[in-house]
Amino acid sequence: MSESARIVRRIVVLSGGDDVRRKAAARVLAELDPTDAATLLHEVQVLARKGHSDAAEAMHAFSRALELEAEGIPHVDLLRRAAALTGTQTVELLFSEGEAAAAYDATAAARADAKLFNQPLGVLKSRARLTQNPDEMARFAVASNAAVVRELLRNARLTEDLVVRIAARRPARPEPLVEIWRSDRWTTRPSVRRALAFNPYLPVEVGARIVPLLSKADLTELSRDSSVHASLREQAITLLRVSSA
Repeated sequence: MSESARIVRRIVVLSGGDDVRRKAAARVLAELDPTDAATLLHEVQVLARKGHSDAAEAMHAFSRALELEAEGIPHVDLLRRAAALTGTQTVELLFSEGEAAAAYDATAAARADAKLFNQPLGVLKSRARLTQNPDEMARFAVASNAAVVRELLRNARLTEDLVVRIAARRPARPEPLVEIWRSDRWTTRPSVRRALAFNPYLPVEVGARIVPLLSKADLTELSRDSSVHASLREQAITLLRVSSA
């Protein structure tokens, strides 16, 4: 068993859910120098694309660690440079940046929210988290306020279908979409990740962390989708090459 495969196994056998595995992945990256960390991320992506289910799960932990645990990875800013120097494009593209392919004006979004909701923010957040009414949940699902969506994502009655609708909504402000990616409860769902990755309003740096987690069929479709950012299409093409190598 390779060292990368051993690290993958060490992460996925941990109990405690996504939060525990994400923090473990961050510790692994923090303990390696930038070049070795970049090599590990590349090898895990290769294993995942070759059908290694544990590697796919570990890559999810690494992707989320790069997003949510960056402060605990001292050299995280050097990983992209190390990837460029070593020619590991799969890793370099994890750090893609730029404007989203589409944008929804914040003022227009706030006006739309004001037409739908006339209660104080605190009341809206509480109702979003606690309501058992499907129609009310559907109304909160179109909110552009990230705080409201964050509470809705914690609602015990919320369904995957509705989360997919939020993730796929267009036009959309980026903040609610990022809340979905950051949700331990929903970020593991393939249908949710797919909806986010194909949404042109999703920030590029978030999309770049999701693309390696998509299925081969989704990557093929994404590589041909002119509505998403060019760097995400390039990332999909690169990962497809890894799959067929």
